[in-house]
Amino acid sequence: MLGWEIIVVFAVSLGASALFAIINLIGSLTAPKALRQQQALLVGSLAPGRPLLDLTLQLASILTTLAPVALVFYLLAREGEGPAALGIDTTRPASDLARGALIAAVIGGSGLALYVAAYRLGISLNVVPENLPAVWWRVPVLVLDAAQNGILEEVLVLGYLLRRLDQGFGGFVGNAILGVIFGVLYRRWGRVTPMIIAHTLIDAGAFVGYAVLHGHVSWLP
Repeated sequence: MLGWEIIVVFAVSLGASALFAIINLIGSLTAPKALRQQQALLVGSLAPGRPLLDLTLQLASILTTLAPVALVFYLLAREGEGPAALGIDTTRPASDLARGALIAAVIGGSGLALYVAAYRLGISLNVVPENLPAVWWRVPVLVLDAAQNGILEEVLVLGYLLRRLDQGFGGFVGNAILGVIFGVLYRRWGRVTPMIIAHTLIDAGAFVGYAVLHGHVSWLP
């Protein structure tokens, strides 16, 4: 039953996203255009020319995307535990924030440098973090999108999957799914909160930074 539980949780969340990502990657690799001439948009308008409807759809999308997190918390509650069992609480705000910010600075900076290098070499798509309209809710929605990514991926992969793998398959190297660094740090600290903070800061920096810098610096595609 444990295996089926994991399959169901990921089938309605990151598993489905991974499937479409693989299909899109195959499509990009087989397209007549070179990779650097193709774009990958991360956050775009859902109702062009209708800002209020766009905002409503953006918020609805963020809310519904987080539904699998509620499912994970429900499964924990059935076992008599809560989010604190995953290290998601407010008992260590200072250390969680410091750790998250440090991870974001190191991984975010390194990731940006690698992406720019890969794009210049022609082995990466032109990743467009956002193209929302220049309205008052643009930055708040980008930050919420970043938080959604951080919460969803870290709760499901680090908090839920690694915990279930430990319960069902011993010392299986489940942290390879998200990345060695996040996995090792979660194993060491036993807390998902710093990873959520780090992931949110990395994505928020990418989304908002692109909105501010695009067209004003020469090194950004």
